Amino acid sequence: MSLLDIRDLTLSIHGKEILKGISLSLAEGEIVALTGESGSGKSMTAFATMGLVPKGTEMRGAIHFGKTNLLTLTEPQMCDLRGREIGMVFQEPMTALNPVQTIGAQVMETILVHDAMTPARAEERARDVLDRVGLPSDRFPLGRYPHELSGGQRQRVVIAMAIALRPRLLIADEPTTALDVTTQAQILDLLKDLVREQNMALMMITHDLAVVSDLADTLNVMRHGEILECGPTGQVLREMRHPYTRQLFEASRHEANLGAAKADDVLLSVQDVSRDYPLPRTSLFGSRPQFRAVKQVSFDIKRGERVGLVGESGCGKSTLTRAILGLEPVQEGHITLDGDPVWQDGHANLTVRRKMQVVFQDPYGSFNPRHRVARLITEPFHLLPDPPSGAKRDTAIADALAAVGLRPEDADKHIHAFSGGQRQRIAIARALIIRPELIVFDEAVSALDVRVRAQILDLMADLSRDYGLTYLFISHDLSVVRSITDRVLVMRAGEIVEDRPTSDIFDNPRHPYTRSLIDAAPQLPDFQETQDAALPAL
Repeated sequence: MSLLDIRDLTLSIHGKEILKGISLSLAEGEIVALTGESGSGKSMTAFATMGLVPKGTEMRGAIHFGKTNLLTLTEPQMCDLRGREIGMVFQEPMTALNPVQTIGAQVMETILVHDAMTPARAEERARDVLDRVGLPSDRFPLGRYPHELSGGQRQRVVIAMAIALRPRLLIADEPTTALDVTTQAQILDLLKDLVREQNMALMMITHDLAVVSDLADTLNVMRHGEILECGPTGQVLREMRHPYTRQLFEASRHEANLGAAKADDVLLSVQDVSRDYPLPRTSLFGSRPQFRAVKQVSFDIKRGERVGLVGESGCGKSTLTRAILGLEPVQEGHITLDGDPVWQDGHANLTVRRKMQVVFQDPYGSFNPRHRVARLITEPFHLLPDPPSGAKRDTAIADALAAVGLRPEDADKHIHAFSGGQRQRIAIARALIIRPELIVFDEAVSALDVRVRAQILDLMADLSRDYGLTYLFISHDLSVVRSITDRVLVMRAGEIVEDRPTSDIFDNPRHPYTRSLIDAAPQLPDFQETQDAALPAL
C-alpha cells in the first residue's frame, strides 16, 4: 500500500498552470526521485505535498497521505503533520537555518512545537539525532551556531531537524547540489541509511542523474509541469524512451571541445604562499592561536592555460582564491601576475587588479537587481584609468554580450528577465568586457541544470579558443573539471597534494586523497546504446 499517492494533481498560480496532471506514489522504505530542469515543477510538487503553496494557488486532484487527502486539510491540520509525519530538507542549508539560534535550539524547536516531549527530553532527542547524522557531541555541542559549521555540516543539521520526530515521509529538495563530492557521498549514504533503518519513504528532488542512478528505486522525469517518463530507475536510464530523458542523460556526460592549450610564458605565479587566521584566545593573557588555512602553496599558470582547482570544503580553495585576486594579504610568499605583485605596500595593486576578473557561483546574487544589464556588465570599467564612454562604451557592451551569445538589445533589460543560464552568460560578459589576462571561475556552473551547464561549458571552450582565455576553474564537480581544464591542482588541508595534467590525474591518480575524491564522485551508468538510439531532438 502506498504511503503517499498523488493523483491527477493540477496546480495553477494566478491562472498560470504550473503542474499538469501529476500522478506518482511512494511506499514505506521506497526512494522515488523527481528529476528535470529548473521550472519543470519538481519543487512545486514537493511544496504542494507539504501545503506550502503561495497565495493565489488553485489545486485540483488528490494528494493522499495514508488515508487522508492533504488537499482537504486546514492550515492548522497541515502544521500538525509537518515535521511530525512529513519532514523536508531544503536545498540551501544556510537559509533554512536561523543564524542567531544554536543548532541544538533549532533541532529542539521541531520537537517542542508538536508538544512531543518535555524540554529536557527534547534536548536528549536533539543530541541523539545530531549524533545519528554524524555530528557527535564531543565536536559539535548543542551550543554551536550555523556559521561555525561547514556546508555539509549545516546540511546534516537540516536533516536532523527533518527527522527529529521520525517522520514517515522525508522530502529532500536538491540536498547535495552545493556540496563537495565526499560530503555529497556522505549525505547520500546517510539518507539511504535512514530509509533502510526507519522504513521511511523518501522523495528525492534533483537534476543530477548520476546521484539518482545510485539512489532511487523509481525515477520520474519532469518537464513543463508534466511527468514524461516514469519507472524503475535502471529501466528508465537504460531505455530512455522519451527524447527529453535522453537529452538529460547526454547533457550529464557532456564534454566540451576545449582544443589544445596555447600555453606560453608564465602569467600567474604563486610561490610559497601561506595564509593565517586568528583563533579565539584560550587564556586571558595568552596570545591568540593562529589557524593556517593555506600552507606553502606554489604553482604557476601559463598564458592560455586552463587550470582546475579541486578539493573538499574547508581545504583552503576560497582563501587561496581571495589571495590571488588581491582581496586578502598573505603572511608568507608572494603572488605575481605578469611579473607584477598582486599585493604591494600593504594594498592591492590596482594595476594588477584590472587584469583579473571573477565569475561567481550564484549569477543572480552577484548582480544588483535594480540596475540594467548595460550598467551591470560595465562595473569593471571603474578599474580602468580611462574608461570608454559614449559610442565606445555602447560598442564594448554589444561586443561583450555578443561574445557570450546574447543580443545587444539585452543591455536594456533587468537581470530578473533572464534564465539562470543567461544570467551566468551575463556574468561572463562582465568578466570579459575589460579583456582581463586571467578569469577565476568560482563554482560557476554548480547551481545550473545539466543542459544549461553543458551550454556554459561549450561557451567557455569557445571563448578559450577565440580569445586565448586563461582561467582558474574552481569546482567540486570532477566531471566538469575533467572536460574544461588542461591541468588540475588537488588541494587538501591547505596544501597542493597533486598538480598534473587533467588526463593523468583522472586516469592515474597518485595521491590517496585524489583517489578518494574520484571514487566519491557519483557516476552515470554506462548503458549500452539501445536500437532506438536515434531519437529526434526536441
